Amino acid sequence: MRRWVVSDVMTSDVVSVAEDTAYRAIVDLLAAHRISAVPVVDQARRVIGVVSEADLLYQVEFAGAGPPRRIVPARRRSPREKGEGRVARELMTAPAVTATPDSPLSAAARTMADRGVKRLPVVDAEGVLVGIVARADLLRVHLRSDEELRREIVNDLLRRTLWLDPVVVEVTVREGVVTLRGRLDRRTLARLIARLTAAVPGVVTVQDHLTYELDDADLAASGWYRSHPFSATGPSA
Repeated sequence: MRRWVVSDVMTSDVVSVAEDTAYRAIVDLLAAHRISAVPVVDQARRVIGVVSEADLLYQVEFAGAGPPRRIVPARRRSPREKGEGRVARELMTAPAVTATPDSPLSAAARTMADRGVKRLPVVDAEGVLVGIVARADLLRVHLRSDEELRREIVNDLLRRTLWLDPVVVEVTVREGVVTLRGRLDRRTLARLIARLTAAVPGVVTVQDHLTYELDDADLAASGWYRSHPFSATGPSA
């Protein structure tokens, strides 16, 4: 079953700026491309930071306030200092929060939520910029058609992954909601099908109506397999 990763949804043609790009040039660039942030790269195109609209707005907030007072050395530039910035290296938020092309979409979404950012520069093993992924990109999996989702569940999940005859499980999809019906021989298999279906990118939720002949989960928990004379771990003759 195919796993969607950042490279599946990222934008490869990335707008970036150098460390010495001037404030006004960055503002013009964001407006021209209708974007809200831009990665800052060094001469080798390694990402060293990100300048966002929020960083640029400090210039407006602290206009005319005079130079900032530095009481103790700081590793990161304060909002007041960014308000006095003139070029990208003085305006950017660093270090940049990044992702790799093979990062699962769930990991990228979690990073955005945990770090409070709206987009992630995508870098290779050397830290070189290869793309950018935004919140809207992560939602693209939910633009997949119902028929495309059904094909993946039937062909990739049931047939290729679980080696099941697809006629055993009836799969219907409507607006991303998957309904499963059918009768399996074991409860554990029915649970597995529902769980893996829910993990298919683009599936909103699963309505599980699968039934089963044998509740093997309860049997395993009760130790029936170990005590039965014909089980693999049963008493020897």
